[in-house]
Amino acid sequence: MAAKVTLLSGGVGGSKLALGFSKILPPQQFTVIANTGDDFQFLGLHISPDCDTLIYTLAGLVDPVTGWGVSGDTFHALEVAGSLGAADWFRLGDRDLGLHLYRTSRLREGMPLSEITRRIAAVMGTNCSVIPMCDKPVPTWIDTDHGDLHLQEYLVRHGMRPVVNGIRYENIDQAEPAPGIAESLAGSDLIIAAPSNPFISVGPILAVPRMKQLIQEARGLKIGISPIVSGKALKGPLAKMLEQLGHRVSATTVARMWADWLEVFVVDESDAGLRTEIQDLGLRCVVLPTVMTSIEDKKMLAQQILDMAGSR
Repeated sequence: MAAKVTLLSGGVGGSKLALGFSKILPPQQFTVIANTGDDFQFLGLHISPDCDTLIYTLAGLVDPVTGWGVSGDTFHALEVAGSLGAADWFRLGDRDLGLHLYRTSRLREGMPLSEITRRIAAVMGTNCSVIPMCDKPVPTWIDTDHGDLHLQEYLVRHGMRPVVNGIRYENIDQAEPAPGIAESLAGSDLIIAAPSNPFISVGPILAVPRMKQLIQEARGLKIGISPIVSGKALKGPLAKMLEQLGHRVSATTVARMWADWLEVFVVDESDAGLRTEIQDLGLRCVVLPTVMTSIEDKKMLAQQILDMAGSR
């Protein structure tokens, strides 16, 4: 029987590896725990960017150019809202809008985010479980030289230009892992941190009370994949955040951030020279081609990681 895998993931970067696993594992053997720290309210709607990117990607609906949103979507509704003076800085497509209307209406009726996400994933046609990290809103806030900004304001509205002084997860101490997470972690052969930003994608997941304890107590092999390749982030603000928060922009820095729960850290072939300093952290360092540009790249990396099951 195939190994059971649980993946901790943010949006675009993590969704690539999630797609790879979904192509080689039976649906019941693969679960994604999705970051919800970047959830926010926009035009009165509850938006869950990372959950939606994962679902659209796994369902084969994602825009292949941007890596988020729905392929071929139009933006007529947002254009009308903007013409009337409403905020239009966050790009909500017309088909995407339908999903947000559904989620928001169900939340107002009292349905938990985890159940709403399960229903959306099933209707969209994903072939694995996608579970939000918690049901309680726990927005990520960025302390910047432009003031306190919600993560989406920092990323999208301000284009990642403000200088980052700090990061916090609001109300995180009141959260708990969503239903199904404890069982998935306990039954997994591999628990993997996707090549996602450790501050704003994987960080909020690990900060949920009891989450790290559940991971540490689980029998599965704990693996992390570096989101830094050759001293650069392939996408997003990670390199800038590391530098502005006083860290070295290196795969080793990410390994150090995760060293208290990881057993294996995967770096790209271009960072093979970091093997010794990563192993000095008490981790096994594995060198693999981690840059995923094609579906074959995604499947190959997923299979190579899958082959580690039982390799203790």
